[in-house]
Amino acid sequence: MSENYVPRLKSQYEDEVRSKLKEEFSIANEMAIPCLDKIVLNMGIGEASRNIKVLDGAAEELALIAGQRPVITRARKSIAAFKLREGMPIGCRVTLRRDSMWHFLDRLIAVALPRVRDFRGVSNKAFDGRGNYTLGIRDHLIFPEVDHSKTEGSQGMNITFVTTSANNEQAFFLLKELGMPFAR
Repeated sequence: MSENYVPRLKSQYEDEVRSKLKEEFSIANEMAIPCLDKIVLNMGIGEASRNIKVLDGAAEELALIAGQRPVITRARKSIAAFKLREGMPIGCRVTLRRDSMWHFLDRLIAVALPRVRDFRGVSNKAFDGRGNYTLGIRDHLIFPEVDHSKTEGSQGMNITFVTTSANNEQAFFLLKELGMPFAR
């Protein structure tokens, strides 16, 4: 891509959404206007404690979805009921920032979410009280980058949108203006 290229949602944020946020919440300071800080994709693979190959496949697929290599997450403590020991690999995650974050958000809203069967919008109750939003996806096969024939099975994932907003109302308004399809 050329050096002058600006992702579509980033330019939409800078051109339209910032001014709407400033007006809606009467924010005087330009630096206090909420923005999207990062997006974290997380896949927890419970079967990884018994079969490490499942984790390798999931990490490859998450790399295809995110466009960067994931970090393997490990268990913090041992849990006998789950046959889990401290330090065992149990999942993978990716943190997206800057342009890759905006590209992923655009693909999620425009391509992946409309592919969910019986999609009626995402929940508007998944905010954490500090302006962050977590979206759970049951099947990672909604992303067109994943090849269905090479996948061993469907895998769920969490997508967390970390914003600089002070509260849930500002974060909801920000994500809604960026095009997040919230349920009515």
